[in-house]
Formats: sequence, structure tokens, C-alpha cells
Amino acid sequence: MHPFFARRREPPPIGPQSDDANLLAGVAAERVEALKLLHRRHAPWLRARLARRCADMDLVEDAIQDTFVAIWRDAHRYRAAEGEASAWIWTIAIRRLISALRQSRAAPPVTALDDVHTPKAFRSGARQASYLITESAEDAVLVGVEHGDLAAALDRLSADLRAALQATVLDGLTTREAAHLLGIPEGTVKTRVMRAKAQLRGYLA
Repeated sequence: MHPFFARRREPPPIGPQSDDANLLAGVAAERVEALKLLHRRHAPWLRARLARRCADMDLVEDAIQDTFVAIWRDAHRYRAAEGEASAWIWTIAIRRLISALRQSRAAPPVTALDDVHTPKAFRSGARQASYLITESAEDAVLVGVEHGDLAAALDRLSADLRAALQATVLDGLTTREAAHLLGIPEGTVKTRVMRAKAQLRGYLA
């Protein structure tokens, strides 16, 4: 083999202007500076968004720390073709919060719709299956337009119905995880999600 083809491909340079995919590639190559840049870029909006789910900031901080430990360990698993990096990071973060809540047996967290600190790309309709695994076309539509044409309809839902829909459809949690997060029985989660979807269909009819 010609020496030119035998050389390993050099990873792209890492810096503040690097996109998330390149930073994750840097983390996969065990470049600490890439992880630091990802933390600086994503920790603030993760903190704000997780705080909407949990009133205990110590648990929120633990979840964020665990998230970046997981990113350091599993960055090689990320595939840009499967979805936005911010969505992949959020999936890790919300599941780390669930784990922290289980271990602490904390009181039910605060829940609300996403806040303005979430990156624009993450709030767009570009979320992919790596972020939410859902078999329902209706769910896919809800995920894509949470902050688009259906925003007003979502706002018309009661807080309880909106929180159940958010946890299961928008955050991609299982019914059991959503029940723990919201502090309600699994059956109640299912009922509220069905009611929320029915009301949304009525609003948009």
C-alpha cells in the first residue's frame, strides 16, 4: 500500500468555532479540550431545562456532571446522520436526571415547556430518531412543531396534560420514567397523554 493511503486521517482542529459533531469526534479521540468546549456550550441550557423538571438544583448539577462523564465515555457512539448533537446530549441528560431522582427518591419535580435557553437547532423540526424513538406519526409531528405552528395549541393544554405529553412524546421517556418524573401512576400518564392528544386534535380541527 502506498504510504499516502496508509496514513491515518488527522481529526479536524478543535476550537470555539467547531461544530458539535466535530467536538464529539474530538471527545471520542480523548481530547479533553473538546469536552471542555462542549460543557461550556451546553451546560447552561441543560441546567435551565433540567431545572424545569426538577426543583432540587443539587440533583440537576449531579445529572449534568453525570451527563458529561457519559459523553466522555460514549462520544464514539454518536452519529451525525442520526440527529442533532444537542438532541443526543439532551437524551443523556434527561435520563441521568431520572436516575438521580430514583436514587434520591426526591419529591416530584417542577415541569413546564422548554425555555428559550435551548439551542435553536434543538428546538427545530430537525430532531431525529436518535432523540425520540416513537412509532406514531402523530408523535413525530408533535415533536417537530413543538415550537412551531402547534405552539399555541400546546399552550392551551392544562399544565398536567402538557407535562405528560412533554415527558413521553417530546422528551422521549417511557411511561414508567415519566410516571416517576411527574410523581403520578403510570396509568395516569397514559390517560393524560391520550387526553392531551385528543384535545390537540380538537384545537386543530
